[in-house]
Formats: sequence, C-alpha cells, structure tokens
Amino acid sequence: MDFRLTEEQEMMKRMAHDFSANEIAPFASEWDHNHIYPQDCLDKMQELGFMAIGVPAEYGGPGLDHVTQNIVAEEICWGDAGVGTIMVASSLLATDPIHVAANEEQKKEWFGRIVDGELGAFCLTEPGAGSDAAGISTRCTKVGDEYILNGSKQFISNGGTAGMYTVLATLDKKMGTKGMCCFMVDRNTPGITVGKVEDKLGIRTSNTTEVIFEDVKVPAKNLIGKEGQGFYIIMKTLDISRASIAAMATGVAQRCLDESLAYSKLRTQFGKPISSFQAIQFKLADMAMRVQASRLLYYEASSLQDMDVPRFSKAASLAKAFAGDAAMLNAIEAVQVFGGYGYTREYPVEKLMRDAKIFQIYEGTGEVQRLVIAGDLLRG
Repeated sequence: MDFRLTEEQEMMKRMAHDFSANEIAPFASEWDHNHIYPQDCLDKMQELGFMAIGVPAEYGGPGLDHVTQNIVAEEICWGDAGVGTIMVASSLLATDPIHVAANEEQKKEWFGRIVDGELGAFCLTEPGAGSDAAGISTRCTKVGDEYILNGSKQFISNGGTAGMYTVLATLDKKMGTKGMCCFMVDRNTPGITVGKVEDKLGIRTSNTTEVIFEDVKVPAKNLIGKEGQGFYIIMKTLDISRASIAAMATGVAQRCLDESLAYSKLRTQFGKPISSFQAIQFKLADMAMRVQASRLLYYEASSLQDMDVPRFSKAASLAKAFAGDAAMLNAIEAVQVFGGYGYTREYPVEKLMRDAKIFQIYEGTGEVQRLVIAGDLLRG
C-alpha cells in the first residue's frame, strides 16, 4: 500500500490546480452571478486535454487511470464546481457506458467525437424517475434496423450543449430492468428537442436542461451492449462515476478550507486574528479531517477500479456519500468562519455553499449511497 502519487499524477495535479487557480477561480463568481456559460475556458481545457480525460490513449485520449482522472476532477472543482460538472458529465459520465459495453466500432466513433471537442450528456433522470432508475418511462421500439425513442429526460447536465447523448430507454416497462436498453444518440437526430435551461441554486456555469425525444430514429448500431443490458450498463456506469463525484466534492471541501484558513489569519477581533481562537481552530481542524478522509476514500474507490476489482460499489458509495456530506459541512463552516461577510457575494464562500449541495443529490443521493452500503453490509 503506497499513498504517494506517481510522477505523472503529481504533474497532472499541479497542471490542473494551476489552471483552476488562474483560469477558473478568478472568474467563477462573475460567471455564477451572471449565469455565464464559460466557453472560452472550456476551449482552453480542450487544448490541455482535460475535456477528454476519460478517453483511452488508443482512441486519441490522454489514457489516464481512474485515480488521475479524479485528481483532475478535484482540482478543476476547486476552481468552480459548475465547470467541473461540465467536464466530468461529458468526459467521464457520458462515456463510461462506452468503456463498459461498447464494441470497437462504437468506441472509435464516440471516443473520437469527445477527443475532437464534442460534449457528451448522460440522459437517465426523468420527471418521474430520479433515484429509481428502474422506473424510467422513455420507450424504445425496434423497427427494422432502427429503434424509435419516445420520452423525456430531466436535469440533464450538458443537455443543451452536448453533441451526443447516452440514453437509457425501455422496450416495455412491464419487463422491468430486463427490458432496458442503452443507446448513443446524435444530438442532431430529428425529433430531439432541448427544453428549458434550469435556473439552479448552484453550479450555475453548467448547462442543465430537459431533453425530449419524439419519434427519434436511432440506428440499431448505436445500441450499446445488447437488448436488456441497459440497466446493468447504467448501474456499472454510476458505480464508476461515484468516485469522480466524490473527487469533485473533495475539491469544493478543500476550497472551503483554503478560503477559511486564509481569512482567519487576516480577520481580527478583540485585537488578534480569529485564527488564534480555539473555536475557529476546531472548525479548521474538522474541515481538514473531512477533506483528507474524502480524498482517501475516493483514492481507494478509484484504485479498485484501476485494479479491475469486480465489485467496488460499496467503496464508491462510501466515497460519494462521505465526500458529498463533507463538502456541504465544510461550506457551512466556511460561511460561519467568515461571519456576516460570508453571507454576501463579496466573498466566495456563499457560492461554495450553494455549489456544495448538489453533491448530496446528483449521481445518486446520499440516501441512495447509504442503501448501497447497507445492502453490501447485510449481504456480508
């Protein structure tokens, strides 16, 4: 067991952090306040290879292992969780089903499009199916060498900006999970409509929309895996992505600590810096403990993925649940350290608190993670 990062991992960590500190963090408040989509920043990330961090080297990507991918995700989210969401939703979440079950021809096409700069979007959640992924209603009907898709997806990250969608649909809802299919769908296919852009509490730089499918004809060659394998592919994808979400949350938790530490040394009360007060020191210590534990948990889950361990669901859920809570708790404490100033837009911690909340919700709520963990414990 070695807790040291490799030379490549250290290099990627420094590069991602420097980019985040120089190209994201200084502008994040303005982007958030004015609901700006940071295309120029994304273009720079594309040039550095960040927008294709999940693509293997043989398909033109950087070929990073899961630990390194997630280190990059942490550092980008240190600057802004919305920008991190754009990157991870495209280069990891939307492409993980390709890793899980795609054939060689599909990998060349869809990985190639990510490398060329297209964004991906993962279309799972529906108006009536969030945590209950098995309850989706979007239908797919086989007609000749095509499938016809009808249904609506909601809260889709990159929904209005992606060029390609990963879509879960069902042949017949009565078949339950056995009828589910996973497709790669071109955004320009007739019948696809992008709905309203959600006006969100946090991660406001990311584009989140409804995506509607009306008699959308998808070539049978775009089916990932086989008919009936869709639910397995999506669940495997969520297992993989949860370590990434934990890494993103860790980035926010670390930023909360960094901002609080710096401010506590400058802010004086009763004639001395507030960092000299035990009440503040305890808050900083608790924040540091949560950051370190979150990071180690996502390192473990990512390492298990890199070792091809068959079952890493519990490790991924432990990381996601703990880090999501850590980000929220650290953000609350950061606002408290800043006091009244922390409640204003003049300082970054109010935004961090709004951003942090999403990590307890998307890609499986904290409650769902606890169900996964408990189920694993009970099965022994």
